[in-house]
Amino acid sequence: MEMHDLLKSGRLAWQSGKGKDNDVVLVSCVRLARNFRAIPFPNRANNRQLAASRHAFEAILPVLSEGIGQAFTAADMEQMTPVQRGVLLEKQFISRNFIRSPQHRVVFLSEDLGTSILVNEEDHLRIQCMAAGFDLRTPNQTASRLDDLIESKLDIAFDERMGYLTSCPTNLGTGLRASVLLHLPGLVFTKNIQNIANVSPQLGLAIRSVYGDEKESVGNLFLISNQLTLGFSEEELLANVESAVQEIVSHERQARKALALYLKEQLDDEVWRAYGLLRYARLLPKKETLELLSKVRLGIDLKLIHEVDASCFSEILVRSGVSYLQNLAENENLSKNEIDRLRAEQARSILLSCSRPQENLT
Repeated sequence: MEMHDLLKSGRLAWQSGKGKDNDVVLVSCVRLARNFRAIPFPNRANNRQLAASRHAFEAILPVLSEGIGQAFTAADMEQMTPVQRGVLLEKQFISRNFIRSPQHRVVFLSEDLGTSILVNEEDHLRIQCMAAGFDLRTPNQTASRLDDLIESKLDIAFDERMGYLTSCPTNLGTGLRASVLLHLPGLVFTKNIQNIANVSPQLGLAIRSVYGDEKESVGNLFLISNQLTLGFSEEELLANVESAVQEIVSHERQARKALALYLKEQLDDEVWRAYGLLRYARLLPKKETLELLSKVRLGIDLKLIHEVDASCFSEILVRSGVSYLQNLAENENLSKNEIDRLRAEQARSILLSCSRPQENLT
């Protein structure tokens, strides 16, 4: 994929609105942290050592491409503008830490964009594989395949007692982080989300709001993942996250059912008001967009709205980012009003393109 297309595209295969339990689970992700034995970890390495880490990985890239049957595109942080890096951050291909010191930091992206490998992030290698809906097994298989190929060619830091050695102690052991992105408007509205947040640490899990902070969740999107990796097998970690997510999905559906039963008129009104604003508004601030999107997606999943399919949700989510809009306009100095105007234009355009044939909007 050409870099221009990567930055401009708003459609991501793993955010298709499809997959198992896709009414609640949007994306599943497995990430492996690995380091080279002979090179200091990135936070201790100098530029020469970071360059050596990058060159060592690039030398085996053809083997990895053949192993998964996909070519990789390199996005070199040093060669990209701050706005372009911001687009990759908004699309969740890279982390915020990755762009703070761009020297010798590169992300390699597979053709379908389901796999990304970060070189010289917190660890020398971060292998990240994603899938639509509730499916941790498929990305885990891809990540494991890549890991096996890497270890067959390079000397990876491993200790018989501690497992894989990583920069952060919480990644020691398997180095595996399994995470699932959930849309939980029902639990937020019924004020049960805090109960899940309180119980999660006892299960070895962490749950956080994707947008917002500890006091306020914006857009009702939450990421749940395992907290520890040391002392557990990969199978145990995956099974623990899967078990917790299944419980959360069940509680979310019960909450939605209660809303649809006891607050039907209010819910119907809020969903359609949100759709109307997204469909016709001329200015959309980011926070309002996230709140409206959540209501529209809930309306789609509850079959209150038939005019558009679920794929519009993730596309608007991607295209509403500040960096995405700045890159689209080729202007990093857009005013807030200009950004809000462009965001509204994107939302209107996407909803129109996602409209099903029976809709007759003007």
